[in-house]
Parts: sequence; structure tokens; C-alpha cells
Amino acid sequence: MRALQKLDAAIHRWLVAHSIQLLRIIVGLVFVLFGLLKFFPDVSPVEGLTIKTTDALSFDLVPGHIAIVIIASLECIVGLLLIAGRGLRIAVYLLAGQLIGVLAPLVLFTGRLFDGPHNAPTLEGQYVVKDLILVAAGFVVASTLPGLVPGAESSDTAQQRGQARTDWTVR
Repeated sequence: MRALQKLDAAIHRWLVAHSIQLLRIIVGLVFVLFGLLKFFPDVSPVEGLTIKTTDALSFDLVPGHIAIVIIASLECIVGLLLIAGRGLRIAVYLLAGQLIGVLAPLVLFTGRLFDGPHNAPTLEGQYVVKDLILVAAGFVVASTLPGLVPGAESSDTAQQRGQARTDWTVR
């Protein structure tokens, strides 16, 4: 039983030390990969929805082929900033903008996103749900940036003070 407690404590220490960094890198990779898809016509399954959404949000002022490049670039920039661990404040603010783009189709095109059997999400709807999860994960990473969220401190600062940034306790 003692060996199991030691293993549990070691796993916990590893998670406290590395889980946010791992989440940041993986979310960054997903943003880059899905952003890259949008640079190639007819490759991204949500290209049509993305163009239709930007048309609605910009009142047709931004042509679809320009909008898709802007969004692809935004996603790649966010992803690269997250992977590099640099410019995270910029990434967080870009994620806030991304959240508007993610929520817009839910409001504007709900029927299109949930038009599957028994109102199940279509492939586009599944992408939007995936995007919500990615943005939420990005905000979790943001919560570790000192000064961005009142009362937040970096995980390095917490470790320097010898405190874990979780509610877990090891007995």
C-alpha cells in the first residue's frame, strides 16, 4: 500500500509540474493543424461554414477567400504561440476573438450545425464543439499567467512557494 501511495504522489507531482505545459503544446498543435487545413481550398470540412459565418459577421464586406486566409492565419498564430510558450498573452487575446468566431455559428446557423438524425451534430457542428473545447483549454492555460486573471500566479511562482496549484491532497 505504501508503494501505491508513493506512486500516486509521484504522478501528482508530475501532473502539477507538467500538465498545463502539455495542454498548452497539444492545444497549440491542434490549432496549427486545423489552421493549416484552411489554407488549402476544399480541404477543411468547415470551409463553407467559416466563409458563411464571416460573411454574416462582416456584413459581406470581407470576401470569403480573404476571410478564410485570415482565420487560418489566426489559428496558426495562436497555435505557434502556444507551442512556443511565448507571447501567451497575445495568444489569449486572440483566443478571445476566436471564441466570438466559434460562438457565432451556434447563434447564426444552429439548424445547420445540428441537422443530423435526432438533431445530432453534423460534422460542422462537431467542429464547433471541438473549437469550444480548444478555446476553453486555452483559457485554462491563460489562468496560469500572472496578472492576466486577478489572483492568478504562474505555476513557477506556485512551485517556488512550495504550493501545488490544485485542490488535490496527498496523504
